[in-house]
Amino acid sequence: MRHAEAYSRLAGVYDELVIDPCHDLWASFLHDLWSADPEGVRSVLDLCCGTGLLAGELIARSYRVVGVDATEAMLALARERLGPEVELSRMTLPDLVVEGVFDAAVCTFDGLNYLTPDELRLTMAAVARRLRPAGWLVFDLHTDGMMDFTISNPVVVGESAGTDFVISSIVDPGTRTCDTTIELTRPRAGEPFSEPFSEQHRQYFHTDAEVRASLQDAGFAVTAVGEEYTHEPVDASTLRATWTARRLPM
Repeated sequence: MRHAEAYSRLAGVYDELVIDPCHDLWASFLHDLWSADPEGVRSVLDLCCGTGLLAGELIARSYRVVGVDATEAMLALARERLGPEVELSRMTLPDLVVEGVFDAAVCTFDGLNYLTPDELRLTMAAVARRLRPAGWLVFDLHTDGMMDFTISNPVVVGESAGTDFVISSIVDPGTRTCDTTIELTRPRAGEPFSEPFSEQHRQYFHTDAEVRASLQDAGFAVTAVGEEYTHEPVDASTLRATWTARRLPM
């Protein structure tokens, strides 16, 4: 079985294998949230934009979106989906070299869980520099509930879109890290997925204190933390929490 860089081979089956059909609901949540802003939200920076699913939903709602992602294979699919007029660039956080100032920034599907605590702090500061005063930052993170769930369910076996997969995770509660191996054992016929392959992923379960400190140091005020792209409060059963913050005036 061949080993591949994270998301380099998985990109081709990512939409079918990994993603739930959630982006319409998530974009509607964001649109309702931003519609209450008297200054208006028109431009959005999509961090860890992946294959462009959320960007497509936001563009359909008349937002101008600029996307960045660390994996060229994901960006290639995003370009096919969104077209050449949408600006998409390869960048690895916390390095964020984009031009202009945005009304809002988003990061979905636990993209920020791939950052170390230090990288998270630096990323928040970098994002703040790209937002207008009172600009929005909305992102989701895996919770302690997800950490406990993963410890209790270290191996997930399944089939999706004709592809067999095994997802094996090892969680270290002391370091709050999760090392995951994703194996595709019966990929779809045809290149580039005609052979089995595996990818290694490392994520970090950030504490609430770390997240709040990173946001505060970057000049953000937290306005809400809710159950996955809803206004429902988080509780012990929450697996993915959605954070909403506003950039404070300088």
